[in-house]
Amino acid sequence: MRRAALALLAKRISPPNLSIMQDEGWSVSRVRTELLSGLTVALALVPEAVAFAFVAGVHPLVGLYAAFMVGLITALFGGRPGMISGATGALAVVMVALVAEHGVEYLFATVVLMGILQVIAGAMHWGKFIRLVPHPVMLGFVNGLAIVIFLAQLTQFKDPASGGTEWLTGASLYMMLALVALTMVIIWGVPKVTNVIPAPLAGIGVVAILVIALGLDVPRVGDMASIEGGLPTWHVPMVPFDLETLKIILPYSVILAAIGLIESLLTLNLVGEITGKRGGASQECIAQGAANIATGFFGGMGGCAMIGQSMINVKSGGRTRIAGIAAAGFLLLFIVAASPLIEQIPLAALVGVMFMVVIGTFAWNSLKILTRVPAIDAFVILLVTAVTVAEDLAIAVVVGVVVSALAYAWSNARRIHAITRESNSEEGAKVYEIQGPLFFGSAEGFAELFEIDSDPDRVIVDFAESRVADQSALQAIEAVAGKYEAAGKTIKLRHLSRDCHELLTKAGHLMIDSDDDPEYQVAVDYSVRTGILGGH
Repeated sequence: MRRAALALLAKRISPPNLSIMQDEGWSVSRVRTELLSGLTVALALVPEAVAFAFVAGVHPLVGLYAAFMVGLITALFGGRPGMISGATGALAVVMVALVAEHGVEYLFATVVLMGILQVIAGAMHWGKFIRLVPHPVMLGFVNGLAIVIFLAQLTQFKDPASGGTEWLTGASLYMMLALVALTMVIIWGVPKVTNVIPAPLAGIGVVAILVIALGLDVPRVGDMASIEGGLPTWHVPMVPFDLETLKIILPYSVILAAIGLIESLLTLNLVGEITGKRGGASQECIAQGAANIATGFFGGMGGCAMIGQSMINVKSGGRTRIAGIAAAGFLLLFIVAASPLIEQIPLAALVGVMFMVVIGTFAWNSLKILTRVPAIDAFVILLVTAVTVAEDLAIAVVVGVVVSALAYAWSNARRIHAITRESNSEEGAKVYEIQGPLFFGSAEGFAELFEIDSDPDRVIVDFAESRVADQSALQAIEAVAGKYEAAGKTIKLRHLSRDCHELLTKAGHLMIDSDDDPEYQVAVDYSVRTGILGGH
């Protein structure tokens, strides 16, 4: 179901007749598409980076330098060509308290340590654990992120003259809405006519030309802040290199590293489903870490993958590393040389692009399947969506995984049961054929299966249809054995699997005979004496 749902999402956001360029070689057309896609992404990065810098309480150039550095390095070395990284809101909201209390230099040091932790995570191959994220959590993540992107655009409808505290009204509001709608119509219509130019870039270009030519009084990029600046320069964070500094920055670094990796790896999975690519989780972790280390030493606020800009890139035709590199290069060009021109772009055009990203990102099919999937899966989808909007992506994913894991454990805990019969080989003995997994969740239910007082003197417990999974299961077996021993009865264990033998051996309960039953490849007919599993 996961593959089908994300395939539908891929079909919905990909432009018609767009080749993924598998085994078709390079061409002028392909390079042009990649460069134009990078330009489109760069234009969308500017207001996002500036806005997130304001959220974190730092200068706009700190956000722009982060978008350039993180975007460039991850484009070069990341695990998934086509992904776009930069300064993100999920990280910015964590940085607020640090900057307010200790200043921006501590932020730079935190970003460096954050990067080091991410490199370690990649080197340890911890990125593979992202596969434990269930599909309902992924759907909730995508839906919640679409809503977050939508809500973030609403701030652009505030009047710059009021310092961003009052909403636009009257003719200004209607003009803004009209330009947003025009941008969205252009993005929708251009792919039906041509794929020569990315639809989002066409929307931005047409609306920008219209606004500038007619001299329309609408909010523009320059109304947020000036993006003019020079090249980023090497800058060692000016903080004391002592244990006290480490105590300050370490908690923030751990949180930022975790949030950055979770968002990046989920974006990697989503882009992978769309482009048909697999793997690269560890490489992405290392690339994100290296990017943040460099960013911290060049005066940036750090960053991670940006699903909104990644979707813009995919929709615009970007499939290779060229698009990401071009996006970073264009962004630096905007800062150094083209700021007067970029500052004239109307915010309405960029809002229109992001609204189309929202429409393309939201998993609309998830609304249809809510009544068809198990109730717990529907609950997880809604829960993760709500927590993503109310808190942040990392917390939402962790909550979703925990709830899904608990639901799975409870479901398996209820599967434990036993079929009883008389033994064919030992007259008068009662056989309990255990079925279902035996682990911490089902240990109590396992103990309740036995009728110790009414059972005969000889009892056989057959585990051929069960699996002993953990220490709680071993303890449950010992507890039952102890009760039979106290009642003066004998219990035998049969068909314990090899992995169970290993658990028992590690726990010091059982010495394993290497000559196991050749048919079952298990130890057969183990006896329990005085509460200790033994015999062979």
